Amino acid sequence: MKIFCIGDVVGMEGRRFLRKKLPAFKREHGVDLVIVNGENSSNKNGISNSSCDYLFASGVDVITLGNHAFRRMQIFDYLENRPYLIRPLNFPSPSTPGKGICTLDMGFTSVTVINLMGQEGMSPICESPFIAVDRALKEIDSKIILVDFHAEATSEKRAMGFFLDGRVSAVFGTHTHVQTADEEILAGGTGYITDLGMTGVIDSVLGVKKEIILRRFIDKLPEKFELAEGECKLNGVLFEIDERSGKCLAVSRYDLR
Repeated sequence: MKIFCIGDVVGMEGRRFLRKKLPAFKREHGVDLVIVNGENSSNKNGISNSSCDYLFASGVDVITLGNHAFRRMQIFDYLENRPYLIRPLNFPSPSTPGKGICTLDMGFTSVTVINLMGQEGMSPICESPFIAVDRALKEIDSKIILVDFHAEATSEKRAMGFFLDGRVSAVFGTHTHVQTADEEILAGGTGYITDLGMTGVIDSVLGVKKEIILRRFIDKLPEKFELAEGECKLNGVLFEIDERSGKCLAVSRYDLR
């Protein structure tokens, strides 16, 4: 099975570019399933009902989120009613809207996707993702399991890869919007990359107008973020998974322009 995982989609520019590139990529590579981090897919911040619908209509099967999951209250009902829109599993309150896990029936097999959020340098503060995922795995029957670990620290992401090696099919990081060059298959057969990267405007700082971010770093004053416009890229990783064992057979990193 081939599963394409796409890095944080930023704003309308990122969504449009994904819609432009994804259909041909799926056909060319025989992609069975597409997972996208959509927590920045709204034009202002977070994810909105319309940006969620846009991603699903563009050929996305599962949308994961992160620390901006609840920036827009309108998404609360969507989280309850869209089974393939998931937020980090380890939000601390049992009353948090939505779920952190979804399972897709592919006919010949099932695929489970887990969304986690890191602890280092992240807000809000969540339960340990290591404890949360360890508990969750005891209740999952799927052979194929993928984990989106939305985290700041590369060390925490790397540690999660080793923690889950041999227990899940793939672990991929999101949140930092910079694609790392460390894709590999770990010793236990788990596919891994520290960060998928970003889908959005190239000439920007993480999708935001570079002039705004420069002023913020230089003047140390608050700035209203505005999303950049211009040529885009789509960052992602294609995991090829053995359907019987759930082990990763191949990992390929893509930077589509």
